Amino acid sequence: MGDALKRHAGLILAALLILCIGAAMLVGWQRYDRDYVVTVEDDGSAVTKIVAESISGGSDLRVSRLNGTIQSTAQDVRGFGWLKSDQVVKMPYSVDYFIDMGALDARDMEWNAKTRTLIVNAPDVAPDKPNIDEARRTLVRTGGLFVTRKAAEELSRKVSIHAQQRAEASARSPERMAQAREYGRAALVKLMAAPLAAAGQGNARVIVTFPAERRSKDQWDVTTPINQVLANKRQQR
Repeated sequence: MGDALKRHAGLILAALLILCIGAAMLVGWQRYDRDYVVTVEDDGSAVTKIVAESISGGSDLRVSRLNGTIQSTAQDVRGFGWLKSDQVVKMPYSVDYFIDMGALDARDMEWNAKTRTLIVNAPDVAPDKPNIDEARRTLVRTGGLFVTRKAAEELSRKVSIHAQQRAEASARSPERMAQAREYGRAALVKLMAAPLAAAGQGNARVIVTFPAERRSKDQWDVTTPINQVLANKRQQR
């Protein structure tokens, strides 16, 4: 009996292993098909089509956007140093700033009844990945005695990478982050207007703090969480 159970257990494990390997191969093929296989017409010409897409929900509140034009450069050297080429590109870019509202709950919002002040301890503003609009390039200048196809591809790739890196560094600079926080502060004050009005506190003061500037609760003389204030108001009606 024990030997039979061992044989069955071995067969089950082997079947599971085969299924896992098959699933991994399927996922690998799907990724390869998505990223590298070119879809063509009957005549062999490549077509423009959506290869893969997905949509997902989110709780992020966009509070500001950074717009600008970026100049990106790249160099390429081939042929034992004989074939040198470079490229300069100018193109517009934008970076959105968000606050993750999903990370904000009742514990982060407290009410000071004496001063009629709502303190919102918000998560920090975060910049999204830069959007480099390469379709609207205003300048593309490529130099070199002889620029091979591979060199041109590499220059284009490097220009995109350098533009992304430079735009991200600019978006995360202290000056830009400070500006984004001020826009985020204004957006949250406006967002809190509706629940305050529903609680009969339409003209209350709202103070928004971010992690880097958080102050002590004692300084605000906070006594009542905002969810308790709203619950009390509902009971009084």
